[in-house]
Amino acid sequence: MKAKKPAGKSQIRTEIIGTGSYVPETRMTNKDLEGKIETTDAWIVERTGIRERRIASKDEAASDLAFQAARKALEAAQAAPEEIDLIVLATSTPDMFFPSTACIVQDKLKATRAAAFDLSAACSGFVYALAVGEQYIRSGTYQKVLVIGTEIMSRLINWTDRTTCVIFGDGAGAVLLAPSSSESGILSTHLHSDGSLWDLICVPGGGSAIPPSEKMLAEQLNTIKMKGNETFKVAVRSLEEVAWEALRANDFLPSDVSFLVPHQANLRIIRAVADRLQLPMERVVINLDRYGNTSAASIPLALDEAVREGRIKKGDMLLFLAFGGGLTWGASLVRW
Repeated sequence: MKAKKPAGKSQIRTEIIGTGSYVPETRMTNKDLEGKIETTDAWIVERTGIRERRIASKDEAASDLAFQAARKALEAAQAAPEEIDLIVLATSTPDMFFPSTACIVQDKLKATRAAAFDLSAACSGFVYALAVGEQYIRSGTYQKVLVIGTEIMSRLINWTDRTTCVIFGDGAGAVLLAPSSSESGILSTHLHSDGSLWDLICVPGGGSAIPPSEKMLAEQLNTIKMKGNETFKVAVRSLEEVAWEALRANDFLPSDVSFLVPHQANLRIIRAVADRLQLPMERVVINLDRYGNTSAASIPLALDEAVREGRIKKGDMLLFLAFGGGLTWGASLVRW
C-alpha cells in the first residue's frame, strides 16, 4: 500500500544528519561464559539470540564510549563540536552520580557552547532522549542537538546469575539532530511508562533507597534483577501497541515500514513483535547476536551499523521501538 502523507504540523521537523557508534574491543563469547557459570552456548542462543557481547576495559567509563560514538556522528554530519547547542545523554551506567556524564562528554568533545544533561529511562533511554532533542529543535530553541545512548552494563551484572549475565553488553551510539529542510525527519515520537511494574527490571541498591553498605554488597543489590517471564509478556504487548500508535498517528501501515530498528533485548521478543506487525525479519535490523543488550545504546548502535553498511537509504521509513525498566517504552517513526 502506498503510504499516505502524514498530516503536517506547523513546527519545524527534526532530521538525523549523522550517526556514530562505538563498542569496546574485548569480546566475551557464550563459550567464555560456559567457563564462568552453568550454561551453554546453545542454551543462550535459544533463549536470547545472543552469541557474544563486548566488555569495557577497567579504564573505560561510559563517557569514553559516548565520546567515541559522538565523534563519529559529528564526522558523519560534517559538523564541528562548537556547533552543538545541546547534549542529551541516556544511560543507566553514568560515570558517577554527579556531575552528569553528558557534561563530561561535553568537555571531552570540547563542545564549549553546548548545554548538557543526562536522562534515565533504562533501555528506552535513546527514544526518550530523541524525543527531548526533537522538541528543542521543533520549538526553534536549538539548531543542533547531540543525542547519545551509552552503557557499561557489565558493571551492573552479577556474574553468578545466569538469567541476567548472559544478556547484557557494553557500547554506545549517537545521532546528531538538526532542523529538516526536506520531507525527511522524525514524524512522531510516542512515550509511555508504568511505574507500578518497576520491580520487573531494576538495580535496587546503591541509591538513596538502599544506600551502599556491606549488607547491600553481600546481597548484590547493586546488580540487575529481572523477572524474565513477566517482562517478556509485557514487552511484546507494549511494543506492539506503541508501534500501532506511531503508525496510526501518521496514517501508515506496517507494510510502509522499510526497517524496524528495535531495542536489542531478546531475539524472541523482536520476532514476536515483528510477527504481530507482519514484518518479515529481513526488514528488521538486528545486531544483538554480536553485542547483546546494550540498553540505551542498542538502537543508535544498530542504526549506525545499518546506515554505514548501506542498508538504510534516503526515503526509507524507519520505526524505532524500545522497552525498558521503569517500566518505560516508546516508538519513533522516522523518514530517512
